[in-house]
Amino acid sequence: MKVVSGQVMQLMDQRAIREFAVPGLTLMENAGMACADAISDSFGSGEGKSALIVAGKGNNGGDGFVISRLLAQRGWQAPVLLIASPGEVSGDAAANLSRLEPGVVTCAPQGLARHAGLFQGAHLIVDALLGTGVKSEVTGVYGEAIDLINAADVPVLAVDIPSGVDAGTGRVLGRAVKAELTVSFALAKLGNVLYPGAEMCGRLLVAEIGMPGVVVAEADGCEFVDLARAKELFRPRPVAAHKGKSGHCLIVAGSTGKSGAAAMAANSAVRAGAGLVTLVVPAGLNAVLEAKTTEAMTVPAGRSGAGFLRAGDLEGLLKAAEGKNVVALGPGLGGAASTVYLLHSLVASLPGPLVLDADGLNAVAAAPELLLARRGRVTVLTPHPGEMARLIGASVAQVEADRIGCARDFAGRFQVHLILKGARSVIAAPDGSVAINGSGNPGMATGGMGDVLTGVVAALVGQGYAPFDACRLGAFAHGYAADLLVERKGSQGMNATDVQEMLPPALSRLSRP
Repeated sequence: MKVVSGQVMQLMDQRAIREFAVPGLTLMENAGMACADAISDSFGSGEGKSALIVAGKGNNGGDGFVISRLLAQRGWQAPVLLIASPGEVSGDAAANLSRLEPGVVTCAPQGLARHAGLFQGAHLIVDALLGTGVKSEVTGVYGEAIDLINAADVPVLAVDIPSGVDAGTGRVLGRAVKAELTVSFALAKLGNVLYPGAEMCGRLLVAEIGMPGVVVAEADGCEFVDLARAKELFRPRPVAAHKGKSGHCLIVAGSTGKSGAAAMAANSAVRAGAGLVTLVVPAGLNAVLEAKTTEAMTVPAGRSGAGFLRAGDLEGLLKAAEGKNVVALGPGLGGAASTVYLLHSLVASLPGPLVLDADGLNAVAAAPELLLARRGRVTVLTPHPGEMARLIGASVAQVEADRIGCARDFAGRFQVHLILKGARSVIAAPDGSVAINGSGNPGMATGGMGDVLTGVVAALVGQGYAPFDACRLGAFAHGYAADLLVERKGSQGMNATDVQEMLPPALSRLSRP
């Protein structure tokens, strides 16, 4: 599913009207019809019910006027509370305002104190206040309207996007409507799928409103990876497959106190279908990792008893990497100066595909030019917001304020593939392509989840998936395994090993039609 910013959607509207002669009134009528149909489907007959349409002066309000007229034809009482004077309404919105019956519209351009009773008597509220164009904090009478909508304690349908949500980032602009159902037009907006806006949307429907197909196809947007898309990306294993043809992953991980990270990365690669997994660990941890990773082979590195990898281990690691389809560096390696020096040397020297996470990312953050030296070689980074902030020399708040921009800019500048983890992880490719992951749940907010993702992505790269496909599919499968786990055990107390063990069922479901 493609998702776009509000600005792109406005350009699409203009193109449809100017280049393809689609009347704006037709688009508005179709949008209102889609919302009225959604109301009928979700809330039933209008007999004896009242739906309050809270409308602004722009086209979002115009959609609301259409909804009022159509609901009235279906038996609803559908009064309109216009947060403006009629003279402020223009264009197609004014045309639809004029089509409403006398007495339907109450105007409140200055304040809503005298009209609170309209909210209290409604069975349903339609939010047609602001739409996709708002960029600044919502205050004044519009802010008052949002507060009254949220306080009404009745279901809310949001027209296109809940008022107060930034359509390009999902950011809440001071306050926003909390909807039960949102009907977005032609394409979903970024603010519909990125948090916290996604939470304000409730259930999301995307409605066709007569936008020309070529306009939709050529719109500049991102891909939202849902179950249907993940099934398209997934490649079932051939009947005649064997371990030698299913990818050999080398994972370099672990230090004293962090053997679990190494085990989870290796075991997750196995669970994600890697034919062979070899785990390189400090010699002092080899015995415990052999016990924790029954299906993976282990290679002890360094002196006997050593609890972390050192620069002198480089030659042995390069030898271990020979013939491997992918190398993953970072989980639990620690930040010792000698380990960081080793990681710098490995990033520069390894000729094949490389997946970097955790302490591998922290090492690279001190010398990002190493990534430029890898141009032409497959490199995948899987940072959480804190690691991303270190990579770009910014604050976590700055990263979170523009997750797509940060991921896209870094991937393009350094020619890497990148998964910026978090609720609705952002996947960016060197060519500027961006995808948003649609799986996952709050139960994943616990230690070790990133180590599992490292193993999953490494396994998919090792199996021959194109890097962008491996990142999109890996992020989805990781979150989808956690979603299946919620169905069985709930989210409270979920741990990374639980998710790791759900990877085979998750991948099995992706293979079904």
